[in-house]
Amino acid sequence: MLSVDYNLDHSNMKKINFGVFIIALVFTSCGNKRHPGKIYMPDMAYSRAYETYEPRNFKGEGFNYVSYPVKGTIRRGDLFPYTVPNDSNGFKMSAATKDPLPPLDTLGMNEAQRLYNINCGICHGTKLDAQGPLAVSGKVGGIVNLKLAPYKDYAPGTIFHVVTYGKGNMGSYASQLDKKQRWMVVQYVKSQQAPAGGLTAQSDSSLRVTAPADTTAKL
Repeated sequence: MLSVDYNLDHSNMKKINFGVFIIALVFTSCGNKRHPGKIYMPDMAYSRAYETYEPRNFKGEGFNYVSYPVKGTIRRGDLFPYTVPNDSNGFKMSAATKDPLPPLDTLGMNEAQRLYNINCGICHGTKLDAQGPLAVSGKVGGIVNLKLAPYKDYAPGTIFHVVTYGKGNMGSYASQLDKKQRWMVVQYVKSQQAPAGGLTAQSDSSLRVTAPADTTAKL
């Protein structure tokens, strides 16, 4: 016959009660893995995923979502916005735009060359002579030689303007290169346009800021 010892002291009873509590907690917490209990930040634990190009009415669904930067703000570490208009007058005005970057050191110039080769060299060629793969294949026409006039006389701001907005058959590279990278490419191009053994793009007094001619040749 089962006998029960009623002489257990108070401390042993507390241990037994605590053990029963732990066992009950383990079983109840593992009952439903999809709903484990209270979550401190449910939006982080169960984020709502949407397809990139799926049309959504976020405002109608109660989301405070803005797909574009707040007006008047810039990204941390970014350069100030480029506000010269994309028209014939803006093209002339661009010559007066100053390069906000200091002269690139060797490491920076190497990075600028890499960016140029990836984004520009395919058409303009690694030597700026319009002998890139697309140019020599004949698939894209009207690619200019950046070492010939009037392009070698373009002010840095004008080159930045063209890279930002595009010109002729050349499209904008604003989505591929941020503003700092575009200015880095500009410095590299001007350094390669300088005559061998001559002044660099940063010190060449011939880099005047007079408005360049808006030629019809394709950049």
